[in-house]
Amino acid sequence: MPPKFLFPQIPTSQVATSVGDPVDPQALEQAKAIVSSIKDAPNKSSALLEKAKAFGDMQKDEESYVVPNEELKKAYDNLVEEQREALDRIHARVLAFATAQRASITDITIPIPGGSAGHRVTACTTAGCYAPGGRYPLPSSVIMTCVTARAAGCERVVCSSPRPAAITLAAAYVSKCDIFIRVGGAQAIAAMAYGIPSTSTIPSIPRADVIVGPGNKWVTAAKSIVNGFCGIDMLAGPSEVLVICDDTADPKIVAADLIAQAEHDVVARPLLISNSQEMIDKVTEESEKQLEAMPEPNRTTALTAFSTGFKVLCGSMEECVKVSDEIAPEHLEIQTVDAMNVGMSCKSYGGLFIGSDAAEVMGDYGAGPNHTLPTGGTGRYTGGLSVFNFLGIRTWMRIDDRMASQQMVNDTAVMARLEGLEGHARAADARVVEEKK
Repeated sequence: MPPKFLFPQIPTSQVATSVGDPVDPQALEQAKAIVSSIKDAPNKSSALLEKAKAFGDMQKDEESYVVPNEELKKAYDNLVEEQREALDRIHARVLAFATAQRASITDITIPIPGGSAGHRVTACTTAGCYAPGGRYPLPSSVIMTCVTARAAGCERVVCSSPRPAAITLAAAYVSKCDIFIRVGGAQAIAAMAYGIPSTSTIPSIPRADVIVGPGNKWVTAAKSIVNGFCGIDMLAGPSEVLVICDDTADPKIVAADLIAQAEHDVVARPLLISNSQEMIDKVTEESEKQLEAMPEPNRTTALTAFSTGFKVLCGSMEECVKVSDEIAPEHLEIQTVDAMNVGMSCKSYGGLFIGSDAAEVMGDYGAGPNHTLPTGGTGRYTGGLSVFNFLGIRTWMRIDDRMASQQMVNDTAVMARLEGLEGHARAADARVVEEKK
């Protein structure tokens, strides 16, 4: 007997309680042990190889976790023409968007008393990019992470993914990945965070300055462990989509978009907010109908995910926006009258998809903006992966005219003594220009 379709409707008062901790406590303990076993191992390469095989990242007879560049090229060359051309076009769109992002922030210089100050925008040296490799290969995540790092200006790009399919290797090739390792989970994060020295048969893995990319709960837990030793993009929880719709929406399209998100994982969250109970009922009915026609295992996965999602009836479109901002969803679709204005009134989300034709799945597969987005309410204070995750904005100042800087010298000494830091004050006093008699 098929599982019962469950898509609960909740009042607006319960919405704020729907967000959970992105780091699973049990996964955190397990990740700590895995990360330590590699970080503290006398032979890090052997430890990584052992863990990769133990967790099924590699075949037992494989002796190197590093995939040679020629194997990446071969995977690309062996694609059928339609696949190869689609991969090239997706790469080009993501690259164009990331390149435009990089061009939007530049070095600056402004005058200060007696000199100049400014900032320089520079990329980190090595980027670590993770792409999941579970039930479904995710070459799109390879493109989203590696291409963005390249556009930012990173000198080296390391990509990791367990049990990589040919399309994943091909995506790494078009993304100009320098090193690809067939390792996943917490062990991959540890390898990129701490680096792995070379052996007589396996090249080294350089230590990453920043690690980015989506992953399962062990990946997320491991990223929380290494954060601080290196940078990370975010701690991502279960994937989610929220559709705001009114009575003008097409329930078939809304249902299709909810199902597309639900098939990701049993803990993915399809969310629906509307000012129309009739539309909520139509979408619910259509979702159940479309799920019946889905193949397995996608159908069962999506059915389970719907039980973790919810739908909310609001009294107005303004209340829909307010509730959405409280949730701060990873993906936010607007399917309403005047969708652009409704979308622009929303403040908290990862990625915004305006109008019924702007399908979230097209964002997943390379319309341009990145698909690595904040989940679990973190969209309240951060955005998705971008070139900015790989950039450092480093300030500088210089004084060319000591006399012209004297007021600033005096202000510095005054503030230092107000804080009780006499050494600071005296360092400023050392720059005082004595008046000539």
